[in-house]
Amino acid sequence: MAISFNGGTSGGRRRGRGSTAISDINVTPFVDVMLVLLIIFMITAHVMEFGIEVEVPKVRQVQDTAQDLPVINITRDGNIYLNDRQANINSLPADIQQKFPRAKSVYLRADRQTPWDVAVQVMSELGAARFGVNVVTQPEDTAGKKR
Repeated sequence: MAISFNGGTSGGRRRGRGSTAISDINVTPFVDVMLVLLIIFMITAHVMEFGIEVEVPKVRQVQDTAQDLPVINITRDGNIYLNDRQANINSLPADIQQKFPRAKSVYLRADRQTPWDVAVQVMSELGAARFGVNVVTQPEDTAGKKR
């Protein structure tokens, strides 16, 4: 009893008409799997960054207002104000220590048209008095801009 698998011909391969053996590797399933893994990695990488839950300790609420903090304002024409009162640049560190004895840093608000020289001199005086200087800025509104 004989069994024939290739259509009755005795040769191992069909010659002439018909299909030939494909010797190329099909990479389509490999690419599909790699794209799925890439998507899974992109999703889980973000979750892993924020995945740790920590319950922070609760503290008593401290209420600071702008009037309680040392804020130095510099106007367009170079006038210097400590909160609401005009101040002299030479006595500025002493005035801050007198009005705010526990202050370690100050907020510096300068108009964008302020001469750079005045702002740098104020920062230099405050740095010499060992005050930390926090410059107050306003974030740019990107929603209203057109390209």
